[in-house]
Amino acid sequence: MSTQHPRPLSPHLGIYRWQITNTLSILHRITGVGLVLGVVLLAVWLVAAAWCPNFFPAMQDGLGTIVGKLLLLGWTAAFYYHLANGLRHLNWDMGRGFALADVTASGWLVVAFTVSMTLFTWTYAYMAGAL
Repeated sequence: MSTQHPRPLSPHLGIYRWQITNTLSILHRITGVGLVLGVVLLAVWLVAAAWCPNFFPAMQDGLGTIVGKLLLLGWTAAFYYHLANGLRHLNWDMGRGFALADVTASGWLVVAFTVSMTLFTWTYAYMAGAL
């Protein structure tokens, strides 16, 4: 007969303190799912444009609403975030950037890149009259 001892799950939040790497890792997974959902929306939009002349205006109207624009904004941010963080991971795969200072700096660089490129893209789209 064995005696069971309660053991903490790994990683135990009482032991590890929250860091930027935790957040970026979780966000990488979430944005990956968001990108897949966005690609499904893009595929529906393209099918509507090609074969559903009655449905396409409804898609356009839906994407032009505040909710639609927020979805597109989120998809844009997810794209840039996933791109930058993927390049960060590629750098790690080559054996570079593992020092604690480098990991933290590259994490904040990913965040800065995401914010700046999302703002640039949406500003450019607004100036071009696409929004």
